[in-house]
Amino acid sequence: MERSEKAVNFKHNGNNCCQAVMMAYADKLDISEQQIRRIGATFGAGMGCFESTCGSLCGAQMVLGMTGGNIRAAKLLVDGFRSRAGGSITCRELKGIGTGKMLCSCDDCVRYASECLDNLIGK
Repeated sequence: MERSEKAVNFKHNGNNCCQAVMMAYADKLDISEQQIRRIGATFGAGMGCFESTCGSLCGAQMVLGMTGGNIRAAKLLVDGFRSRAGGSITCRELKGIGTGKMLCSCDDCVRYASECLDNLIGK
């Protein structure tokens, strides 16, 4: 199973978007699954329920940093995610809150963040 689909499965099994992405890369991180869940616990619903930066992207950025990524790679991750997710990285816009026009579902945000991360660090 692709990591992106593992991430979606984690999302459907009690994890927020950030945790789901991070859990899909648990084998690449030097921390326990419990620690991953704690680290990502407050990044759901747009970085702590502020409907701000997508939690999936936050989780992908954390994995990128923990696997040796740098600021250049971080920008590539954001740009790749934005281009796949309808032009935004903001949870409020992605979900269509206030506009009624959803740009990207949470499942797809998790999927796209994982796929963009795979492009940078490998599968």
